[in-house]
Amino acid sequence: MQSVIAGNLQRVQERIARAAERAGRRPGDVRLVAVTKYVGPREAAAVVAAGCQDLGESRPQDLWSKAEALQAMPVRWHLIGHLQRNKIRRTLPYVGLLHSADSLPMLAALDRVAAELRRVVDVLLEVNISREQAKHGFLAEQLEPLLPQLPTYRQLRVLGLMAMSGLGSAPDEARRQFQQVRQLRDQLRAVCPPEVRLDELSMGMSGDFEQAIAEGATLVRIGSALFEGLD
Repeated sequence: MQSVIAGNLQRVQERIARAAERAGRRPGDVRLVAVTKYVGPREAAAVVAAGCQDLGESRPQDLWSKAEALQAMPVRWHLIGHLQRNKIRRTLPYVGLLHSADSLPMLAALDRVAAELRRVVDVLLEVNISREQAKHGFLAEQLEPLLPQLPTYRQLRVLGLMAMSGLGSAPDEARRQFQQVRQLRDQLRAVCPPEVRLDELSMGMSGDFEQAIAEGATLVRIGSALFEGLD
């Protein structure tokens, strides 16, 4: 298992590097988040042992259990899925970066609980760029009016945007959507308060991360490509 995962990780890292070079970017500008939601703690530990310390989970309860199982390993945990407000308090102590700050009530609740826990939380604003009703996230036009409010959440560090391409999008369509996210980020940067940084773009998964890198992704969330060939 360890050798299979290590080989998969190397191939994914090579693809990331080639995609970055094709876009005129440095490979080191793109960070891989290994999504472990379909595997257990042993496989997740194998990814870390192979050299990837950024792990992502979609469900808070899975993050809790894996974080506890891997607590002796140098893992930076990412929550990439929706976080219900009743799970914030238990989740925040584990999370290095929350990719899915997806509403005003969520931002307010995160800020309140983070203050009670006396910590600052790094977050990304989730954008529903494909405008699918089943997805969480802000619509693109909702973000600029939100910007003046962000500094009032003193326990939150807003570092950028997160988005997913639409379900079943062809590569060209996925790239167009990622381009829209990058353009939105650039527009917001021009008017955002100085306390808000929008450096990060979390875009792209196993099927479309190369298109995301071409459009400026700084974080790619890859799961299935890392675990091919396992029984």
